[in-house]
Amino acid sequence: MLRLLKKKEMSRIGNAIITIPEGVEVNFNNNIVSVKGTKGELTQEIDSCVSLQVKDGQISFTRENDAPHTRAKHGLYRSLVNNMVIGVTKGYKKELEVVGVGYRAVARGQQLELSLGFSHSIIIEFPKEIKITTVSNKGKAPIVTLESIDKQLVGQAAAKVRSLRKPEPYKGKGIKFVGEQLRRKAGKTAAAK
Repeated sequence: MLRLLKKKEMSRIGNAIITIPEGVEVNFNNNIVSVKGTKGELTQEIDSCVSLQVKDGQISFTRENDAPHTRAKHGLYRSLVNNMVIGVTKGYKKELEVVGVGYRAVARGQQLELSLGFSHSIIIEFPKEIKITTVSNKGKAPIVTLESIDKQLVGQAAAKVRSLRKPEPYKGKGIKFVGEQLRRKAGKTAAAK
């Protein structure tokens, strides 16, 4: 059942204040916000219907009206800037597990070479903003780690790698995120009993 929200309840995310950590510099000019920290610098263009204020080590967001699209952008830009602040201080990391007999993953600079049971190896070229590492221990599935200060970029790259061989529901072979719970199905032998 749908319920209408009162104006006071709208955009709790948009109204939340971001505290700027030590060593992070935030600038806002001509609707472009730039966040600079120990790990790097990120910029984001902000729609003119949302304004940003940097004061006393805090970032606050205000919107010009209560139109639905403006309210949506209010929360969106607050989340994006918050992700930028976290990115330049801590960074983001995605770990993928390559499960399957004979499946391999090797990182060479900005390239990732994957053997996923096809007749050929798959080579993916990543942008320089992403750091790629692979760990292959005997008897364990290879793990691919993608690291970046940009949350959107690392998430998109990880989703692209996972889409090359999605985990199948019977044996769980394929590429999955570390810690991802797969919904498994019983095979024919289990059904026959």
